[in-house]
Amino acid sequence: MINFLNPSQGDNIFRDENRFREKIVGSRRVSNYFWASVILLGAAGFFIVGLSSYFQFNLVFFLDAKEIVFFPQGIVMCFYGTAGILLSIYQWLVIFWKVGEGFNEFDKNKGIMRIFRWGFPGKNREIDLVYSIEDIEAVRVEIKEGINPSRTIFIRIKGKPNIPLTQVGAPLPLSEIEKKAAELASFLQVSIEGLIDK
Repeated sequence: MINFLNPSQGDNIFRDENRFREKIVGSRRVSNYFWASVILLGAAGFFIVGLSSYFQFNLVFFLDAKEIVFFPQGIVMCFYGTAGILLSIYQWLVIFWKVGEGFNEFDKNKGIMRIFRWGFPGKNREIDLVYSIEDIEAVRVEIKEGINPSRTIFIRIKGKPNIPLTQVGAPLPLSEIEKKAAELASFLQVSIEGLIDK
């Protein structure tokens, strides 16, 4: 049996009798591309208007800076423009480096669970966790509502902290989280510890 769940959400789940693999999109989500672009354009506009007020000449014809005094408005606009450009560069680098991208894999033939993620460049860029499937005790689902909601699927392993499997970002619908957790628990033949509201 081969099953792909919800590819529109960016989750590619492959499952057959002996293998369960989920691709994690990480930082290369459409929303990250959108916000990195919007911040770059807005910050560039602020910076150009600030410079235009300094030179008393519109560097871009559709951004009018004639009524803006360089001190203090122009300086402030240059500051915010520079900060926004740096933030946008950071976001584009995170996307380029594929931070958070990876996969969750459960292989009954090899008897292992493997969690792989790309991190920031450096000594520990590759996060690669490998455990025995026999050490998996349960699939745990946690729901946190409020200002910063989250819906996370964890794997509970003997003698280890819970390992999160879901990607960071907008929380998935409750029905989708339940479906993923149920399918994974069924594949691993372990219990679901339940939904915990906090």
